[in-house]
Amino acid sequence: MKALKSIVLISLMLFSALLQADETPAPVALIKDTSEKVLNTLEQNKALYKKAPEKIYELVNKIILPHLDFRAMSKLALGKNWRNANEVQQQRFVAAFKTMLVRTYSKSLTEYTGQKLEFLPYRPPREGSITATVNSRILQDNGPAIPIDYRLRIKDGVWKVYDIAIDGISLVTNYRNSFASDIRRMGMDGLITELEAKNESS
Repeated sequence: MKALKSIVLISLMLFSALLQADETPAPVALIKDTSEKVLNTLEQNKALYKKAPEKIYELVNKIILPHLDFRAMSKLALGKNWRNANEVQQQRFVAAFKTMLVRTYSKSLTEYTGQKLEFLPYRPPREGSITATVNSRILQDNGPAIPIDYRLRIKDGVWKVYDIAIDGISLVTNYRNSFASDIRRMGMDGLITELEAKNESS
């Protein structure tokens, strides 16, 4: 769990980076604009978040969530088990997984301390592709740079993030083995019920 928390925190650092470009490709612009809004909101409400850190949920819900594709994330997290789930189970899982990620992201955001990032040259996707990747890396004072890849896809005509890879490790598929184990142990409904219960208690 500690390793997962570190992965989430590192991924959130990407939202803190500001790009200096007059004409920014749409996927990169999405991350830039989101980062600016997050940083401005954090700065303007510093005293509030220190007193009531749970208020950061509102920031995540309002600024970050609209740019995430939770259905695609859920499919990746469940793998082949997604196809075996019925529509009701899929809807319940998406809702439970979304709540879990929001809580994890929100808690990690309170620990951000302004680490430096460097964006690598953007490689546009091939013509007609509905996916793209924004590559960057975290520069550390005492260690090698950590690669961060944001994976986006076009949904309903707009770019949305569906996964984040930290040093080659997918944030979303990182859950797949544990979810698969839970499903074998207690079934899809059991996994969803457990996620919902954890969300209620956290």
